[in-house]
Amino acid sequence: MNFNLIPILDCDIKQYKADFQEAFQKGFEQQFGETDQTILPERDIDQSLNVKGSAAYKAVVDGEMVGGAIVVIDEKTQHNHLDFLFVKHGTQSKGIGKAIWFEIEKLYPKTQVWETCTPYFERRNIHFYVNVCGFHIVEFFNEKHPMPNTLDDFVGDGNEGMFEFQKQM
Repeated sequence: MNFNLIPILDCDIKQYKADFQEAFQKGFEQQFGETDQTILPERDIDQSLNVKGSAAYKAVVDGEMVGGAIVVIDEKTQHNHLDFLFVKHGTQSKGIGKAIWFEIEKLYPKTQVWETCTPYFERRNIHFYVNVCGFHIVEFFNEKHPMPNTLDDFVGDGNEGMFEFQKQM
């Protein structure tokens, strides 16, 4: 596999967002069935892309964009956040997610703590973060313990809750 993780360019944004949204949509629909709701609204991607310290990358295999990630880097604390990681629908289970993550770790060697989250229903993601990438579950957000700053129209967890993960470096 000829893999590269490179910063996205302005000309990539439209396809990048579409691939991101499709990956999240298909993951949700595999669990809950088809829905008219948008699981990852464009505003969520835009918010992540525009926050201070944000860096966005595309994963390219043999010249084709096959995934990507958005991280938020705090240069002062080095407590950094993986906002999103996706593998393009139809290209999963080929080591692309693993390659993305470990390349991100190499890009930010000063990181002391990485943090991310994923929905409870996404067992593949939970396996990926815990067993492949070395994260630990540190919190479970649910109706009795809501995730801070969650929008009222958030549906991405299928009303089943979200796990928060951390990885001490």
